[in-house]
Amino acid sequence: MKKQLILEEGTVFIGEGFGSETATMGEVVFNTGMTGYQEILSDPSYCGQIVTFTYPLIGNYGINRDDFESISPAVQGLVVKENAEFPSNWRSELSLDAYLKMKNIPGIAGIDTRKLTKIIRKHGTLKGSICGIEEDPQEVIAYLKSKILPNNQVLQVSTKTAYPSPGRGHRVVLVDFGLKHGILRELIDRNCDVVVVPYNTTEHEILSLSPDGIMLSNGPGDPKDVPEAIEMIQGLLGKVPLFGICLGHQLFALACGANTEKMKFGHRGSNHPVKDLRTGKVALTSQNHGYTVTEESIAGTQLEVTHIALNDGTVEGLAHKTAAAFTVQYHPEASPGPEDANELFNQFIELVEAEKKEAVTNAKA
Repeated sequence: MKKQLILEEGTVFIGEGFGSETATMGEVVFNTGMTGYQEILSDPSYCGQIVTFTYPLIGNYGINRDDFESISPAVQGLVVKENAEFPSNWRSELSLDAYLKMKNIPGIAGIDTRKLTKIIRKHGTLKGSICGIEEDPQEVIAYLKSKILPNNQVLQVSTKTAYPSPGRGHRVVLVDFGLKHGILRELIDRNCDVVVVPYNTTEHEILSLSPDGIMLSNGPGDPKDVPEAIEMIQGLLGKVPLFGICLGHQLFALACGANTEKMKFGHRGSNHPVKDLRTGKVALTSQNHGYTVTEESIAGTQLEVTHIALNDGTVEGLAHKTAAAFTVQYHPEASPGPEDANELFNQFIELVEAEKKEAVTNAKA
């Protein structure tokens, strides 16, 4: 089954189709991870995107029941050099092809993914379409150029109703902008009593849940497309300890008066080195984002930069100078990737405990 991957700048790739036979359109991005394709394709932060894997062989260990980061994948399509038709792993339950068919996600294999990656690095992320060989490339290119991609990705992937994940520890309200299961898992491992709420939950609704701490999750798209979340964070700042990840980090920055901007091709992979400016320690991190906090905009705010990316110097972590709040651009829960930064969840719990202790002391005084 021949298929085409057509980019808005005019390049056409011919390859073998796998997964769903439907056509798709989205923002074409690349991920440099060598493993973790199951977590990547089920990461809600890829909503609306066609993901290219730079590692040449994808699907070799199949799909299992344990490694999903969401129940319903939001990715638009997959691009690989080689699709492993016969996976081999003791946990494998079905092939990548079978899973994509089940979830109605198209894929294309057998194309030069190195060439595609170089094109994205040169031009930035591009709109693209995976479609049948019978489609006229010039018509598809004209359509892509005229099409404006949706900007409501968070609405698409956030939970519609609040739900609990009970524990006997600290009450943490987890705001779902496109939550990865890995974040919830880390909080559960620390015995937190978690309440997951939709992205548009108000400050007053969150405070009515009597949280000990608030977690802002990862998610897709441009943080400026979620103004209600920015207002909510401004209302909560200084009232409850706060920890943000990825999109949550960017929304926190906007709420504090900083700015964000779209990156040329983003950070997507599982081996990005990040330096903690306070300790000098370098961690290898899992990342997936197309926007970044503009460093120059931090001057004049109550924020300080705590982490930077060693590859390009972009902002990777922030802390508030007076409020109990900090955020990181990368994924300390990994899933997939190294767990070098997993300690940040412990730091969040310690911050919650310190604030509770101070509140008790002040009440006695």
